[in-house]
Amino acid sequence: MFLTLLCWLGLRLEAEPLEKGAPVPDLKVTLQNGESLDLAAAARTGYTLVYFYPKADTPGCTAQACSLRDAYEALQAKGVRIFGASSDGVEAQRRFKEKYDLPFDLIADPDHTVATAFGVPVTAGFTSRQAYLFHDGRLVWFDRKASTKKQADDVLTVLGKR
Repeated sequence: MFLTLLCWLGLRLEAEPLEKGAPVPDLKVTLQNGESLDLAAAARTGYTLVYFYPKADTPGCTAQACSLRDAYEALQAKGVRIFGASSDGVEAQRRFKEKYDLPFDLIADPDHTVATAFGVPVTAGFTSRQAYLFHDGRLVWFDRKASTKKQADDVLTVLGKR
């Protein structure tokens, strides 16, 4: 509640950003279906992409999500599990996932707990667009100026180099 109030007052929230080698933050997150997920446990093995976007169902955020949706088979072939996160609530995330037939889960982060744990800036209530790729629970790549239409290409390029 306090974090939300600060954001709505237009203040910028930031924690220290994650650096390569950092573990997945140990968090219980809420997905678009209202279910709780232990994010660190989910990302313990294989590749996990956690990407942040400002607001569900807006043009740039839709392009970013659809980039990952359209490349989902290629990402799955590399063993990548995907989670999108924004400050939207459960219902907005559910509608966004359904409207664009997104094959991955979305994290509802209205109080910015997840963004803060990752060190993702929140300005005026909106999460910055960033992406984090973990392998076996450790950060191997990040993009603090994540692309919209090329998000999947960027991740696949990194995976091709590993």
